[in-house]
Amino acid sequence: LTIYAYFNVLPYHFSPQWQPTQAELERGGIYDRTEENGEYLGQPVTSYEIPEPKKLAALSVLGQSDGANKRIEVDLTNQRIYAYEGNQKVMEFVVSTGKWGATPTGTFTIAYKTRAQLMKGGSRALNTYYYLPNVPFVQFFGNGEIPWSRGFSFHGTYWHDKFGTPQSHGCINMKIADAEKLYYWTTPSLGDKRTAKATPENPGTPVVIYGTTPRS
Repeated sequence: LTIYAYFNVLPYHFSPQWQPTQAELERGGIYDRTEENGEYLGQPVTSYEIPEPKKLAALSVLGQSDGANKRIEVDLTNQRIYAYEGNQKVMEFVVSTGKWGATPTGTFTIAYKTRAQLMKGGSRALNTYYYLPNVPFVQFFGNGEIPWSRGFSFHGTYWHDKFGTPQSHGCINMKIADAEKLYYWTTPSLGDKRTAKATPENPGTPVVIYGTTPRS
């Protein structure tokens, strides 16, 4: 049973943010070839096949050093992500944030990373339903008020290409290549694993989300 939580849903939209069940999380990290067909707003979609890294451990550490002084800023107003090392901006991406449910604002940390994750939710009656297997390069974030298990995350997106305009139920939709770059840049570090959970010894990268998502 998936229990859906309503958080700061915009007054002109009515879909809750998806929450992963424990069973869904345990199946994460590996591309599921038995389930590649999904649905997005009433249209069939086929999942992106995530390539298996040849040297997962090396990729996970590439460019990370110890993760010190890294942070991600999400500018809802301009639908952009900025990645910083200290005061230097090292990456910038165009994204799509919440349309049918609000992307929360505040300060968070990356808490759980997985290479592939089933996501589902929305409403068939409102034509906001989605069932999306194998969502790639997912990074769940949270804080003391909004735990990462609420389902808010950065992730790659194979079901639309309307980046720069709000398109999500609260997550931060990214182009797949951009999501992969961010995934391997942030902490917690993956080592030789396909999933990683932040710990005191392997903390997650801070995330600051600000601005106002434009109506679309």
